[in-house]
Amino acid sequence: MPTVTANGIQMHYQESGSGEPLICIMGITAPGAVWEAHAEEWSKHFRCIMPDNRGVGLTDKPAGAYTSEMMADDYAALMDELGIESARVVGCSMGSIIAQQLMLRHPKKVKSAVLMCTWARTDNYANGIFQHMQTCKARFTPGEFMHYIQTLIFAKPFWDNADCFASLAEGQDAADTDPTPQPLHGLQGQAAACTSHNTLEDLPKIQVPCYVTGGIDDIFTPLWMANEVANAIPNCDTYFYDNAGHAFHFENVETFNAKTTEWLLAN
Repeated sequence: MPTVTANGIQMHYQESGSGEPLICIMGITAPGAVWEAHAEEWSKHFRCIMPDNRGVGLTDKPAGAYTSEMMADDYAALMDELGIESARVVGCSMGSIIAQQLMLRHPKKVKSAVLMCTWARTDNYANGIFQHMQTCKARFTPGEFMHYIQTLIFAKPFWDNADCFASLAEGQDAADTDPTPQPLHGLQGQAAACTSHNTLEDLPKIQVPCYVTGGIDDIFTPLWMANEVANAIPNCDTYFYDNAGHAFHFENVETFNAKTTEWLLAN
């Protein structure tokens, strides 16, 4: 599995497909492999590059607070190492704030961006969730922690579906046997990046096409956050899914894949 030195860390990534590059930036706690359900479709059209973020997976996990600026610089350095001058970018949750900073700090590197369940700033409610997440990580087994995360990101209709409910239990079991679990300090570093992020005043500077999307019933990063980002970026496209939460893209895989593919091909 390929690894490059980027911004002072060893950064692991996976690739799928060929064509113009599509940088896929995952959210807090999750490695790049979580993109698989979407990259299966996107890779028909693009060279999907799916890194493990600083603090998770096979990428280095230095102790201390991270920032969204720091993590955007990780991606800029990764692109330099891979010889990629510019790319389309898809960012999910924490990945979306990294994508924002990549557009602001390295504007020539981004052709267009899909920002999923995104935010420009956190409030006391969001800060409380990120703090509680760290507390749970310190006290729960991996499976219990996965169960907690699932309660944050999946909406009620997903829990009420028998097949989906069974998949949640499978995810909890898989967490207990994960050979490379995220360490507490890795989560703490990523959570610091999430809560310190604030780009609200700078988002109007973004000049590339952007598409903000999410779930209307997201309780982790509520809809007002995504709307605040969309309203601040000039000429931003939006689409929000009914009866869906923070993991709206898993709750609506086929529709999400089709809509994002169409938008990326047009932008």
